Amino acid sequence: MRIGLLTDGGYPYATGESRLWCDRLVRGLMQHEFDLYALSRSAEQEAQGWVQLPPQVSRVRTAPLWTTGEDVLSGHGKGLLARLVTGRGGRSYGRRERDRFTAHFTALATSICTAGATVEADGGGSTAGAQFTDGLYGLAELAREHGRLPVALRSESALRVLEAACRAPGTGRLVQAATVPDLLALAAELDRVLRPLSLDWYDEESLGAVDLCHAASGGAAALPGLLAKRFFGVPLLVTEHGAQLRAHYLAATAPPLGAPVRALLAAFHGRLATEVYRQAALITPGNAHARRWQERLGADGVKVRTVYPGMEAARFAALGERRDEGGPDTLVWVGRIEPSKDLIALLHAFAEVRKAEPDTRLRIVGAPAPGAEGATYLANCRALAAQLFPDEAAGAHAVGDNPVSFEDIGGAEVADLAEAYAAGGIVVLSSVVEGFPVSLVEAMFCGRATVSTDVGAVVEVIGGTGLVVPPRNPRALADACITLLRDPERRARLGAAARARALELFTVEQNLAAFRGIYLELISHSPVRREADGVPRPFATPPEALVLGSWTVPAHTPSRSIEGVCAGARGTADRDV
Repeated sequence: MRIGLLTDGGYPYATGESRLWCDRLVRGLMQHEFDLYALSRSAEQEAQGWVQLPPQVSRVRTAPLWTTGEDVLSGHGKGLLARLVTGRGGRSYGRRERDRFTAHFTALATSICTAGATVEADGGGSTAGAQFTDGLYGLAELAREHGRLPVALRSESALRVLEAACRAPGTGRLVQAATVPDLLALAAELDRVLRPLSLDWYDEESLGAVDLCHAASGGAAALPGLLAKRFFGVPLLVTEHGAQLRAHYLAATAPPLGAPVRALLAAFHGRLATEVYRQAALITPGNAHARRWQERLGADGVKVRTVYPGMEAARFAALGERRDEGGPDTLVWVGRIEPSKDLIALLHAFAEVRKAEPDTRLRIVGAPAPGAEGATYLANCRALAAQLFPDEAAGAHAVGDNPVSFEDIGGAEVADLAEAYAAGGIVVLSSVVEGFPVSLVEAMFCGRATVSTDVGAVVEVIGGTGLVVPPRNPRALADACITLLRDPERRARLGAAARARALELFTVEQNLAAFRGIYLELISHSPVRREADGVPRPFATPPEALVLGSWTVPAHTPSRSIEGVCAGARGTADRDV
């Protein structure tokens, strides 16, 4: 079958979210043909190019979400943006088009302004939910017919609509306090997130030609899937390895947005998530933590099916099967160094561990997050480690050494990821915010005992094969580490159980098998929409149509029930035997 894979800031670009997962999915399902529809996040991402694509990728369509308002209004830069600005036929909106835009944008703005900073899980059935969907699809149809939607969203008419919606009765104080700069910022952000409505992907040769749309995330990536379903009836599958709305809440913007703008954007993304979940044929969260967010936003539990993201286990097979303890007195932390990982709490916990077990060492393996914040946080962690643990020497003539080391993968001491986990007997995760804990699963593949904080999907992933403590509690983290340092047999048991659990639940093969079945299941329930050069369409003929004989009760025998007919058939079969 032909799959339209929808991504936002990831595959097929060399950097970005869900890149590895999408690549494994496409390469693993070789029997299907994939069309990629990708939204890019930055000029740097586009400059770094694409990964090498497998032969089953037949088409790639891309569009930027990172361009500025000046690019949109001038029509310069990207050829796609110039087409969006000039529209169909190169003319401005007429009076009818302006009236349509005002009506649809008013409905959308009213729905997010009355929602404020929260969105109830109304499934799109409330008045505000209906206003949102009417406005969204109305703008999409206007853009499809006449183009020029980005220009209209940044017009004076759009600002007047936003101002009237914010000042209307029933809106909260925070929304009513929006200033003109806030409204300008909101209009710019709405233009950016609604830009997929204006793309030229919605025709019989593009998204109308696929059998199934698979969005690799919610939000902007799912918007083309919503329109493909509305215009062509293409079923939509949505995969979220984390909660997309939660990621929006936590994301920082540059420049920082005012509180009214953040509240209104949160309401918009909440409304959009509710509509995506309502229209999706199936939703596949990557863990139960993401599933709870989805159901809170109105996702029907019947349509939600947890599918864990597959991870490559082969690179850790040698270490996992070797069953050695590495450094039995060494704690290892592996990951990206940023404030959400709470290495400050880990260092304070390690100070308590050293009091109880003086020979213990801590190896922190990872690179800082991109940007100034990551580098600053790493510098603060190094300074704290130097303050808490002055260099120690065994004697007067020995060179001092610090029990805490900061290392990067690929260096002289840690050649690859497997060696990082091999360096210690206990792997520690100290995060205060976490989605699906990738480093924890890697440690489980390696057969390592773990101590983790209870955040995100940690408890679901660990499943009783490691110790879990509350976040932001250095004392509890230290006690758990000391417990395992003093009990090597328990470390070995937990490590073996963790590896067995990871191999059962979190491999690439498990993930591919799940989506192979999901694709067939969804297409089997979809109507046959077209012929493909005389080739039979999948599931075009129901299997029962190939069975000889009549499988319905004749209309002229109303006195016999279905059960009676079946009983009669069984009796005949018994007599024949």
